[in-house]
Amino acid sequence: MHAISIHQFGGLEELNYKKQPRPQLNTGEVLVKTTAVGVNPIDWKTCSGGGASGFISEFPFIPGWEFSGVIADPGDTDFKVDEAVFGMIRFPQPAGCYAEYIAAPAEQIARLPDAVDLTMAGGLATASLTAWQAVFDKGALQAGQQVLVLGAAGGVGHLAVQLAKWAGAHVTGTASVHNHEFLADLGCQHAIDYRNQSLNEYTNSMDLIIDCVGGETGIGALPCLKPEGVLVTLPSVTKEQVIAAGAAQRRRVEPILCEPSAEQLKKIGELVADEHLKLHIGETFPLEKAAEAFALSQSGHVCGKLILTFNQPG
Repeated sequence: MHAISIHQFGGLEELNYKKQPRPQLNTGEVLVKTTAVGVNPIDWKTCSGGGASGFISEFPFIPGWEFSGVIADPGDTDFKVDEAVFGMIRFPQPAGCYAEYIAAPAEQIARLPDAVDLTMAGGLATASLTAWQAVFDKGALQAGQQVLVLGAAGGVGHLAVQLAKWAGAHVTGTASVHNHEFLADLGCQHAIDYRNQSLNEYTNSMDLIIDCVGGETGIGALPCLKPEGVLVTLPSVTKEQVIAAGAAQRRRVEPILCEPSAEQLKKIGELVADEHLKLHIGETFPLEKAAEAFALSQSGHVCGKLILTFNQPG
C-alpha cells in the first residue's frame, strides 16, 4: 500500500509518499480500505516535532487520526466486508491514517449512513467530535442560551455553529467579513468582523463561548461571558494562558482534548444524513500532495475542511 510517512521531525520536505507494509490486525480491530482522510493542524504540528510528537517512539511515522473508508477485513468484530465507516482513532497515540489501509479499533469507529458522502466523511470525525464535546460535554449547552463561536468559519467552528443552532441556541460567530454570508447560511444570527468590530456590545451576554482561536483572541472574549458562563478553549498551545486570564477575571475556562467516541460519531452521522449538520470542504488533494495541504492548513486561512483522497489501488 501507499502511505505518507516521515523518518524524522521537520518541515514539509520530510513528507514521503511511498509504499509501506499493510498493517496487521490485532484482536478487536478491523482493516479499512481508506477513501479519504482529514487534514488537521495536529497532523502537521506533530510532523514538525510539536503536537502529539511526544507519543511517537519510532519511525517511520504515518500521520493522521481520522478517516473514512470501507471494511476490507472485519477481523473478529461485528462489522462486515464493504460496510462504509468513519472514525477518529487512537488519539494521541499514532494511528497511521494517511495510508491506503488502516487497522482501526472497532470500538472507536461508526458505520456511515447511506445518505452521507464517503469522501466528505473522511474529514468529519475529528472536527465534529471536537465541536460536539466542546458544545455539549464541556459547554453543557441548553436550548435558548447565547453562544459565541470564535473562528466560526473554520473546521471546528462551522460545525460548532451548526450544533449549537440544532440544539436551539442563539449563535453569534466571528470571522472575516467575506465569510459572513457563509455564517448566516450555517445559522449564525450575528456575525462579527474580528478585524474591525469590537466585542464590547456583547459584554456579560454569553452563556457559552467556543474559542477556536486561543491566545489574545480568547482572552479578549472573556468579558462577554455571563457570570455563570463558560469559555471552552480549543488550541492546546495557549490553553494555560487563557485559563490564567479567566481565573484572574473570575470567569470559567475549560480546555478540551478531543477523545474518540463511536457513540457520538453515530449521532453525528445521523445529523449529517438528516441534513442538520454539513461539513464544508475547503479543498481536496490526492494523498501524494499532502505537503500542499499542510502548507494551506498552516496558512490559517482555510474556510472549512481540507481532505486527502485515495485513488491508487492498494
